[in-house]
Amino acid sequence: MSLESAPIPDWLNVSRETYDRLSIMLALVSKWNPAINLVSASSLKDGWRRHVLDSAQLVLHCGNVTGRWLDIGSGAGFPGLVVAILLDQTQAPTRVTLVESDRRKATFLSVAARDLDVKVEVICDRIEGLDDLQASVVSARAFAPMSKLLGDVRRHLLPDGRCLFLKGQTYQIELEDARKQWDFACDALPSRTDDNAVVLHIQKVRHAQS
Repeated sequence: MSLESAPIPDWLNVSRETYDRLSIMLALVSKWNPAINLVSASSLKDGWRRHVLDSAQLVLHCGNVTGRWLDIGSGAGFPGLVVAILLDQTQAPTRVTLVESDRRKATFLSVAARDLDVKVEVICDRIEGLDDLQASVVSARAFAPMSKLLGDVRRHLLPDGRCLFLKGQTYQIELEDARKQWDFACDALPSRTDDNAVVLHIQKVRHAQS
């Protein structure tokens, strides 16, 4: 992959080594995809923007994160493995945990992390079945509707933690539905890669008062 075919936007400050890691990761996804359907095949035609950069923008909103970054429904490593690569560049004191219930996809994540020489913890299980993971940041992409998503992650989130969810153009409908069950603070931040998408920055999640 060349710089011409996979340009680095101004907002993404990466070293050549990190760029190479991200490029290799996308190549690994392309290699494994026919066997285990990590992402839709058509999306790989624009995989750098749709998957890598879409995931990478989350590091713009995490602040000086420490502790655990929990990514649920990690699948092909978007966004969790991309985040781990970027945090490794900054040497942030952050432990990235990827939760994926599909064993084949979890195997991919472990192999890719090894090949990319990036430290992550891969847990092959459903998020509902895990003990409290005490996360500073919880991320997810195309995992579940907001009402379910908040129920899945609330007990894993530290009191001052935050959620970063990549959502599409129906996010407002999801938020309205979620507020029937949950109270939370939310900022909808414009996506850097898709005019119809947002990054939802969510904090202070609790059950709605009846």
